[in-house]
Amino acid sequence: MTVLLVALGAAVGAPLRYLVDRAVQARHDAVFPWGTLTVNVAGSFVLGLLAGGALAGAVPGSVTALLGTGFCGALTTYSTFGYETVKLVETGSFGQAFTNVAVSVAAGLAAAATGYALTA
Repeated sequence: MTVLLVALGAAVGAPLRYLVDRAVQARHDAVFPWGTLTVNVAGSFVLGLLAGGALAGAVPGSVTALLGTGFCGALTTYSTFGYETVKLVETGSFGQAFTNVAVSVAAGLAAAATGYALTA
């Protein structure tokens, strides 16, 4: 049953990642990966909420599997973050590459910590 919940969450998270990424990138006329940053920070926040809620006993394991592992796992993307950072370096956009790494890590951690603090 848990595997089905994870698959269901992923079936929603992956297309949403694509749609959000495209929508955000369409609003910015830049090579900076704003779409990937957006989904990763949002997913970190949601996962922080779920983790805090699970620790407090308010979020059951089935919801954690559905939304945490499935949805957030498919919504967020470390591989695309890495790929886009490498592409920035290859094109000589070293400042944007550094900014992408620094902002992604800092904002992702802050979002997760905020979500966790709100529910723990």
